[in-house]
Amino acid sequence: MVAIETMFTPLTVGRYLLPHRFVMAPLTRCRADLNTNMPNALMKEYYTQRAPYASLIITEFTTIKEKAVTFHTEAGIWNDEQAAAWKMIVDSVHDAGGKIFCQIAHGGRAAHPLNNGDKPNYVSASPIALTHTCNPEFLPTDDKQPYSEPPHELTDEEAMEIVQDFRAAAKRAVKDAGFDGVEVHGANGYLIDQFMCATSNKRESGRYAGTSLETRAQFLKDVLTEVCDEVGADRVGLRVSPNNSYNDMFRGEDAPKEIKYIAGMANAFNLAYLHVMRADFFGVQTADIVTPAREAFKGALFVNMGYDAPEAEAGIAESKFDAATFGNNFLANPDYSERIRAGYELNQPDPATYYTTDAKGYTDYSFMPKAMN
Repeated sequence: MVAIETMFTPLTVGRYLLPHRFVMAPLTRCRADLNTNMPNALMKEYYTQRAPYASLIITEFTTIKEKAVTFHTEAGIWNDEQAAAWKMIVDSVHDAGGKIFCQIAHGGRAAHPLNNGDKPNYVSASPIALTHTCNPEFLPTDDKQPYSEPPHELTDEEAMEIVQDFRAAAKRAVKDAGFDGVEVHGANGYLIDQFMCATSNKRESGRYAGTSLETRAQFLKDVLTEVCDEVGADRVGLRVSPNNSYNDMFRGEDAPKEIKYIAGMANAFNLAYLHVMRADFFGVQTADIVTPAREAFKGALFVNMGYDAPEAEAGIAESKFDAATFGNNFLANPDYSERIRAGYELNQPDPATYYTTDAKGYTDYSFMPKAMN
């Protein structure tokens, strides 16, 4: 049995000193209020339960723009009312001793028009629709739906407006809701990733052209420029997934080159952390992107996808990365870090409840007996 020791050492992340390396990964569990996308009391309970045990919580995908809803009932932060509702959650997390970053995101072409009524923000770098269907748990319908129409191709000027939406969301998150920082969601085939990837960005000219890695990355660079200017780079993290083929993203052998370029950009901004999803949901792309990320990035490197405590312990001890982020382990075990410390048996997550609407499989997972703490 591997002794878990390095995981319990402190880590500096931007302006913060985290007490240990057990970070809670973003998990979009779709429990916000229907139609308003307002954070609510159930979400408050969920995050507060985990606050004493995660050195940092990164929230679920939080939509920055009205009518760009991607998961039907994910939380938003595009208006002041949502920010006020998030503040109740953030205050509760802080009262429990935790720190929390808000993951700010735009789904782009993944934001199905059925979720967004009249004049949806169904947009992308190029007018290329997703080839898969949208699952019913992310729709107001009871069955899968295709992305039957191509998204609107953003002009450079329209893209710059969304850059400002990211800035406004960061302001609401940190300055209004009181979040400790924000994570810019550049992963998993959402809008920033759509600009970054050559298979989804076919623009032939302009500021955000798909003709080179540098121009494909310009949208991300502009977002980071505005967000860091608004809240400070030491309160900003970035999540990327150049290996992930989800939402029709394909880099193949170019993934290591891209992660090096992104790491260099993150260095230039002096971001609080870089959050690298190492794998592909479907096992199609298999490049090692953690090693080049470690070689290039000078700040706190977070890694994600499939890590357990022993693998994370070994990787941190060998300086392969600085922290692992845990999703399902924190979902099913609100006290995950303390269970690892005590060697206590882990609960197993229930996939059938990942995208339901109530407390089952969300806030009803058991804690270990208090005598074990």
